[in-house]
Amino acid sequence: MSTFHAVIWMDHQEAHVVMFDREHIQAQRIQSRSHHKHQGKAGDTAAFYAEVATALSGSLEVLLTGPGLARNEFRDWCAAHQKSTAAIIVNSIASDHPSDGQLVALAKHYFKKFDAMATDPTQV
Repeated sequence: MSTFHAVIWMDHQEAHVVMFDREHIQAQRIQSRSHHKHQGKAGDTAAFYAEVATALSGSLEVLLTGPGLARNEFRDWCAAHQKSTAAIIVNSIASDHPSDGQLVALAKHYFKKFDAMATDPTQV
């Protein structure tokens, strides 16, 4: 796949990274090394976020989803440590724990609107 949209559902324990184009879907799960639900060691958290950022290689636009603060903490971490990844994150929205299929459907719906707004000069 040469162009991807990506959607990530994440909490402090794991990230579901799903990249897709019109014809393909590629999914992976990344587990945090931290054994604490919300308070991982700084090094463990940074390693987790770095692994998620690496998984986004080749993505052009990324939508973050999840139930808590992890998605916004990841976005802030990217802004400080992975500027190229931060540049492709288009939004962060709250969501419960969908299946990967539901996650892709949510992202396709979001990106359809996002792409339409990006090409409409009245939406600037």
